[in-house]
Amino acid sequence: MKSQLQDFREEGWQIILDEVNNFCELNMIPVIDMEDSIAIRGNARRSRRGQTITNFHHYRVEIFCEVVDLIIQEMNNRFSEVSTELLSCIACLDPKSSFSQFNVQKLLRLADLYPEDFSSNDYLYLESQLRNYIYNVQRDPQFSEVGDLGSLAQQMVKTGKNTVFPLVYRLIQLALVLPVATASVERVFSAMNIVKTDLRNKMGDEWMNDCLVVYIEKDIFATIENEQILQRFQRMKTRRMQLPPLRYSSATTTNTSSVNQ
Repeated sequence: MKSQLQDFREEGWQIILDEVNNFCELNMIPVIDMEDSIAIRGNARRSRRGQTITNFHHYRVEIFCEVVDLIIQEMNNRFSEVSTELLSCIACLDPKSSFSQFNVQKLLRLADLYPEDFSSNDYLYLESQLRNYIYNVQRDPQFSEVGDLGSLAQQMVKTGKNTVFPLVYRLIQLALVLPVATASVERVFSAMNIVKTDLRNKMGDEWMNDCLVVYIEKDIFATIENEQILQRFQRMKTRRMQLPPLRYSSATTTNTSSVNQ
């Protein structure tokens, strides 16, 4: 996609221009002459000096190229060279079409990207284990109908191959965990924009982490009774006064409201 966007930037202008001209002719809309000069837009100082540019420069450079460059930059931010390489390596584990994309060298490179999960000894045995693994599963009819990575992991556990090929199974586990880890990071950053606002810009790291945990895992915290939180807070250290039970406080508030009415 990034390569196609770059080609579109270089060659797509004329295609769009022809489509626009055809549309204008069919709907009797005057067609702009691209060689005509116009005043520079968006720069008052240069406009006052009478500097001009052609319609071609305005629409080709300042609009078309700028928009395509923004999309390319967004793609580069989302899919850096390391991320693209990682996705390419993970794709080698795809069991579709009898493991047609399996590539030992790329999977060895995938293990290189996770040095904390593969020791030097593991790396020595990984290549031979990968070759034995692909020879085995391609000839096993139980894996002929497996269509995705999750089903592959389940079938390996079911047939016991996760213990026969533990290093390969570890690669599959990493590939399955990666989307969850990436989504979790994006979720945390989204929550951070909500929790740490301009009014809370002096919030310390520890306090912010505590607030983020409560906000992100709110479904879990919703199952905890307020009374348990209150009592835990009370037992954390000795306090000058004893906090009343939450149920008692609610009943007292209700009775006071009834008396006032």
